[in-house]
Amino acid sequence: MGALLLAAVDRRIGLIDRLAGAIADARHASYIIHPMRDLLAQRVFQIASGYEDGNDANTLRRDPLFKLATGRAPLDTDNLLACGATFSRLEGSLRRSDIYRMARALVEQFIAGYKQAPTTITLDLDHTDDATYGQQALSFYNHHYGHHCYLPLLVFEANSGALVTAVLRPGKRPTGAENAMIMKRVLGLLRQHWPQTHILLRGDGHFSNPELMRLIVADGNADFIFGLAGNSVLLRQAEGLMNNARGHLNLHRSLAAQSLGPAVAAVRLFGDFEYAAKSWPQAFRVVLKAEVLPGSGGLPDKDNERFVVTSLRGPSPRTLYQQDYCARGQAENLIKQLKCDLKSDRTSASSFLANFARLLLTAGAYVLHQQLRQLGLQGTALATAQPKTVILTLFKIAARVKQYKDRVLLHLPSACPVKALLVQLCRRLYPANRGRAMLASP
Repeated sequence: MGALLLAAVDRRIGLIDRLAGAIADARHASYIIHPMRDLLAQRVFQIASGYEDGNDANTLRRDPLFKLATGRAPLDTDNLLACGATFSRLEGSLRRSDIYRMARALVEQFIAGYKQAPTTITLDLDHTDDATYGQQALSFYNHHYGHHCYLPLLVFEANSGALVTAVLRPGKRPTGAENAMIMKRVLGLLRQHWPQTHILLRGDGHFSNPELMRLIVADGNADFIFGLAGNSVLLRQAEGLMNNARGHLNLHRSLAAQSLGPAVAAVRLFGDFEYAAKSWPQAFRVVLKAEVLPGSGGLPDKDNERFVVTSLRGPSPRTLYQQDYCARGQAENLIKQLKCDLKSDRTSASSFLANFARLLLTAGAYVLHQQLRQLGLQGTALATAQPKTVILTLFKIAARVKQYKDRVLLHLPSACPVKALLVQLCRRLYPANRGRAMLASP
């Protein structure tokens, strides 16, 4: 059932058309059996349904519902979908310009998700490891993760969880110039459509680079919140507040020993100051979390100071750190959906561009799931469900297919526990005068 739901979502948002339009099809017209749009629809729908490997298509090319989702008669035997070898050739044939336009198409898809320009948006930037085990091009050993990997950059919109774009990168730590180069293109495209929207960029210490800071300051209507690694200057600036935190902890410990107050797990104080590294374009506000953790079992207390650099002036230090900065942790959950549920780490091709294509196709599958929740599952028990839950609950359902001259009838099991939800989804996603699939009990 999942392929039909995904196809309905795609009809509403036009994702597959955007991706297909980004690729310059260099195949000879005389030898084309599967149009580019059909290839991308089949591959993205299969990934979004839990069939992430290209060779899964060898079996699924005969599946009636995947055929129906791509506009083919489900029970005809002479209109098979593409096989795994076709997808391997497709991934290997894509050029650098095709990959660039596909990544750009994802940004355009994100923009199209808004009927009008938003007043403000928050973009969460994060890198994640994509472990490699063979001879993949540009795979490097990353000491932080302890294995060979790629290190793709993923950009999400914080409030909706929408994916803005995905960029496959070599496994080494990114430079500031590279971060700025990627985000300059993303911001430039956003500004073409939303010149007045305030954009807040948020990320960890990988992004507190002078090049990215200059880019954001030059925008004029953008701000940033980035993690900041400590150094000797920052630690000296923090020492006064850290002493206060240590004093508070000793006071609480003394009161607890006299049964005059509860024991505390930690003491956290917040402050801010101006700071400018030599390479920075100007001084920025640095917010400090001065935290002291009480020792146990004879161990001493542990200092745990953390720094955040920002161009924002309004929020208090506590609000900016605990609410504005720490909220970026939601991006980690979104990355898990992409990696663990949709298997974006299936980057086993020897070519870097082929692996980049696989990441972008998986990103397309994520977009369909995010839009399925937004367009069809709002107000239901699956409104905030992860892709894996949706796949197991709604997609992996047996159905009997009957094909007539003017319609296709799908028979669900008589005891289908989610029949009411499927009917509700079909009513939301398929207009009444254009519906082509009907659900019924046997």
